[in-house]
Amino acid sequence: MLETLGSLTSSPWIYAVVALSVLFDIVLPVLPSGVLVITAATAAAAAGTASTATAGAGAGSVPHAVPDILILLLCAATASVLGDLAVYRLAWRGGERLDRAIARSRRLTTAQERLGTALSRGGGALVVLARFAPAGRSIVSLAAGAAHRKVREFLPWSALAGVAWAGYSVALGYFGGQWLGATWLATGVSLLALFAAGAGAAFLVRRPRTATAAAGAAAATGAAGAAAAN
Repeated sequence: MLETLGSLTSSPWIYAVVALSVLFDIVLPVLPSGVLVITAATAAAAAGTASTATAGAGAGSVPHAVPDILILLLCAATASVLGDLAVYRLAWRGGERLDRAIARSRRLTTAQERLGTALSRGGGALVVLARFAPAGRSIVSLAAGAAHRKVREFLPWSALAGVAWAGYSVALGYFGGQWLGATWLATGVSLLALFAAGAGAAFLVRRPRTATAAAGAAAATGAAGAAAAN
């Protein structure tokens, strides 16, 4: 796998590529940021194994492995937060035109309402869950900015979401590479786990809305029945 990818995964440029991909995938969700993070982490596992083997063979000083797993995690998490804040600020300054666009989108309107409720209660776990869901990061950042939520309400949860997503993705690639080797199989299994987390997050993000709608319908039905009985 590493030979096919060329020298990128063993070059310091991998940090810039990963950071830029994570930074811009909030506006271009087609960018393979998760794939890059996992692939780079798999390469880090291979590099670490090779360095250990070289040290064990007594080959003298061992060069610092690239990519380094901690630097990779830091780049991915920082880029995630910066991307969130950029979209948040753009949405904050979007004005009436953006407000009309959000009003026409049921998905954005619902996200804005739920996010406002969650943040006001100190329960910004919705921001963390949305980071794993497809396009969830974009929707939540837009909704937070358009609703003029305070930075101190949004930023800590965005940072937690970035660290959680980056840590999970890096861990998948790294431990997959440790257990299965630096192969396409390791990358594929890690990506399946990442997509599974995304599907689970999307389900959990939608579930409260469904439950609330069901509860509302049940209450309406009960009220109608009581009125009919009277």
